[in-house]
Amino acid sequence: MDHRKFVYQETGIVALGQLICVAAMIGVFFLLDHFDRKVLLGGIVGGIGATLNFFIMAVVANLAADKAEAQNVKGGQAMIRASYFARTIVLFVIYFAFAKSGLCNAITLVLPLVFVRPTITLGEFFRKKGDA
Repeated sequence: MDHRKFVYQETGIVALGQLICVAAMIGVFFLLDHFDRKVLLGGIVGGIGATLNFFIMAVVANLAADKAEAQNVKGGQAMIRASYFARTIVLFVIYFAFAKSGLCNAITLVLPLVFVRPTITLGEFFRKKGDA
């Protein structure tokens, strides 16, 4: 499978998982009578941020794998490290700005980052045998 197609497919799975998990999270806030505009905006911004973080990570990982195949393993490793550092700093700054401004609930802003791993794990259960 083409690298770009695989990245888009996996990002689509993560985006769908984010949509479902963020909706469930907002539902829990609603049931606990803590729902307000901050919770909704935090869930939306957090879900979009987590999905974009995954997409950029997947693109950089594919580029690093291409470098490693071209016998530049150290270059690929450096690319992965730099990407991780940059993505962490950018997410921290954006999330901190939204939380500090009072526009978003901090919990609903950060929690979607946790939803990525279970979404990928559940996506593996529904993968066809030939798509490995």
